[in-house]
Amino acid sequence: MLRKNVSRKKTPLRNHNKVDGHWNCAGTRIRELRLKATPKITQEDLAGRLAAQGILLSRTAIAKIESRSRVISDFELLAIAKALKVPVERLLAK
Repeated sequence: MLRKNVSRKKTPLRNHNKVDGHWNCAGTRIRELRLKATPKITQEDLAGRLAAQGILLSRTAIAKIESRSRVISDFELLAIAKALKVPVERLLAK
């Protein structure tokens, strides 16, 4: 018996994973800490520090994280905290 190819309606991406309309809650804090560091850490520098840990994030991805328009995985958050030399809890503080 042949089945007719039934097209399924695609559901739009839901906002239930957003926090206050954003995809992460640490991006603003990451930017603040990066710029407060002495000397300041550029997004390229941060990408290099993450690459040294085996985490490949482009400067563009870091910019999206900082603007809170990209989700951060748990292992990325841990690596960013290590690269900024701060406890991970500091990235999550309001």
